[in-house]
Amino acid sequence: MDRNTAFLIAGAGLAGAKAAETLRAEGFDGPLVLLGDEHERPYERPPLSKGYLLGTSEKEKVYVHPPRWYAEHDVELRLGQAVTALDPAAHEVTLADGSRLGYAKLLLATGSTPRPLPVPGADLDGVHYLRRLADSDRLKEVFRSASRVVVIGAGWIGLETTAAARTAGVEVTVLEAAALPLLGVLGPEVARIFAKLHTDHGVELRCGTQVAEITGTGGAVDGVRLADGSLIGADAVIVGVGITPNTEPAAAAGLKVDNGVVVDERLCSSHPDVFAAGDVANAYHPVLGRHLRVEHWANALHQPQTAARAMLGQDVRYDRLPYFFTDQYDLGMEYTGYTGPEGYDQVVFRGDTEAREFLAFWLSGGRVLAGMNVNVWDVTEEIRALVASGQPVDPGQLADPDVPLAGLLP
Repeated sequence: MDRNTAFLIAGAGLAGAKAAETLRAEGFDGPLVLLGDEHERPYERPPLSKGYLLGTSEKEKVYVHPPRWYAEHDVELRLGQAVTALDPAAHEVTLADGSRLGYAKLLLATGSTPRPLPVPGADLDGVHYLRRLADSDRLKEVFRSASRVVVIGAGWIGLETTAAARTAGVEVTVLEAAALPLLGVLGPEVARIFAKLHTDHGVELRCGTQVAEITGTGGAVDGVRLADGSLIGADAVIVGVGITPNTEPAAAAGLKVDNGVVVDERLCSSHPDVFAAGDVANAYHPVLGRHLRVEHWANALHQPQTAARAMLGQDVRYDRLPYFFTDQYDLGMEYTGYTGPEGYDQVVFRGDTEAREFLAFWLSGGRVLAGMNVNVWDVTEEIRALVASGQPVDPGQLADPDVPLAGLLP
């Protein structure tokens, strides 16, 4: 393989597959290698905690492309081939088997890894994380056989697996260190709604708790002990306490790393021939005016398309606003924009929060920073336009369902 013309993609998930697709669609006809540490061809992760876990979506639907697509588009797909080291100066990567590959351009789409729970007993049989297809398959078996499950962490993964377990008829206790689930993401005003959603569906939600250890008998989980000494029985434990971007090879190679591989708005790293996209990329967002690492599906879908075009020398930038969605029980939600827990001064609701059919908007100085639609559809573009405008709006009109969202734009 000619290192002067080859493009390599490290990471064969959704981001890597979409980058390969874009490179071919944009006319790149040189050698193209997609390297993945898993043995499954590229697949999407949202179904693993949603439809596929619930059994409402078939396995074949999780894959990004049909098996034949890679050969038909002359993409060399190497599975079970993790990139363990980079040498940007030599334009070379090292694989887990010790072999080396040269490249002209490299895209890092190495994703992230679930953060382990640092307590005694975390290595017992019956402790589960959800990141890969095989993890979802194991949880399906748990939900068929277990009667009691403890979920540690009330983030998106924790709550979605909780909903799947309850739908399967499993008793669930959720343990969360913060005062409310999703508090750091949504703030207290909207976090309370998700807390009530789960308690209304029979979940025992314990917030403000600390896990001291996971207990077991014969090497298998039988409960979770809290810092106050209380013990919760469990047939299985699901841990969802966050993820860590897979930056080790990039950091060791001297690339700039800070909560991900630091890239500019073109998704180019501190080395001009190395790019990053997806969970691993801490990218400068020109609309938001800050670096941001986004761990959601839409980023893995769209960001690599910009990265691929930048690798080809096109004048592009990634300025799409963050977007994510969730499905829990009978609640479907989309969120557009970005605000941290201290970034807003007002939340405005439009609709019926008790019936869980509403819009929520996070504002600062009258400007809409982010918007969420819950069981209300076909409004995402209007919400995106409000956020992107950067213009102040009247909160009273924003809350009034008789005022069209489009009419609030200047």
